[in-house]
Amino acid sequence: MADEVIGIVGAGIVGLAIGREVTLRRPGTRVVVLEKEDRVAVHQTGRNSGVVHAGLYYRPGSLKARLCTRGKGMLREYCADRGLPYDECGKLVVAVDEDDVARLDGIHARADTNAVPGLRRVGPDGIRDIEPYAAGLAALHSPHTAITDYTRIAEAFAEDIVAAGGEIRFHSPVTAIEETGDAVHVTAGGEIVRVDGLVVAGGLMTDRLARLAGDRSDPRITPFRGEYMLLRPEKAHMVRGLVYPVPDPRYPFLGVHFTRRVSGEVEVGPNAVLAFSREGYKFSDVRPGDLAECLSWPGFWAMGFRHWRTGIQEMHGSLSRRAYLRPARRYVPGIGPGDVVPGGAGVRAQALDRRGNLVDDFRISRMGRVTAVRNAPSPAATSSMAIAEHVMDVVDGRSAG
Repeated sequence: MADEVIGIVGAGIVGLAIGREVTLRRPGTRVVVLEKEDRVAVHQTGRNSGVVHAGLYYRPGSLKARLCTRGKGMLREYCADRGLPYDECGKLVVAVDEDDVARLDGIHARADTNAVPGLRRVGPDGIRDIEPYAAGLAALHSPHTAITDYTRIAEAFAEDIVAAGGEIRFHSPVTAIEETGDAVHVTAGGEIVRVDGLVVAGGLMTDRLARLAGDRSDPRITPFRGEYMLLRPEKAHMVRGLVYPVPDPRYPFLGVHFTRRVSGEVEVGPNAVLAFSREGYKFSDVRPGDLAECLSWPGFWAMGFRHWRTGIQEMHGSLSRRAYLRPARRYVPGIGPGDVVPGGAGVRAQALDRRGNLVDDFRISRMGRVTAVRNAPSPAATSSMAIAEHVMDVVDGRSAG
């Protein structure tokens, strides 16, 4: 429609990818992105490790598996077209004990089903050929796993929206959403914005925003802070690409690993500790309302009861550099506490259901003229362009979500 206006809440990479997809799919439609911060990519996107995932771990047939595969290819082409960094440095998933070796078989089978290209299994000598300072019994090598700069990609998406006649409104926190018969009225930054349809991609705040539109409270976002260390520059040569552990299904998070950035820096991490604020990037960042909301959710206590030992270990690692590095040194033994310095931190917007289960797959919900991205954990940045296609299919009635 020539006069149609579509609103997007959230100027992270997913929200901006959706806004860009609107301009491609509905030429002439005006896109208005509402963002509470003063620039794009302030939170999860701007604090992302930069990995472009190949799709090794995800359950075949899931949205994650399908959208990661398509999204990776779209992202690679977009970066090439826009001159953005995209480095296929490769990833090793390293097994350091017999339990890991057994789980590696399952990952290999999933990756084959997900058509991950170039994947091969290597032994100890093969590990050293790829990563000379790494050690393990066996590993899967994914040569096409890549790294990029998601902030720059988000900025490019924003430029595409503006070039198509859209706008990005900063300093515009959304405080109310009301649907009338033929429109949605969004109160943002003290003004009422009338749009024909609204997509909520609010990351850490997306459950609250969805509830404003009449969506249910389940699942609830529970914020987990991930803290990183950086290898000292003189040690950065010890990791050429990405060195990951074999995921343990008993635990909710992946564990500390090594990630080369497009800047040349090498990150170690992240751990996963409960954040006392939805945007709590430091231990001292506490918002009583956020904390009370988290502690009042039954799912938080159910998850805590199930994984309390892991929680204690993660907190210990947060307080002790030696404890933090202990699991990482299983994969690159030559790196010790003196070889790292504190890095940045991010907060993961993890959806948690009422029974304490971490919602694993992407989840999209629809309430009349409002569509909400209720859960978009990793690999959401990798999948962002494909998520945008899928969300617009939901908006257009081609998909159930």
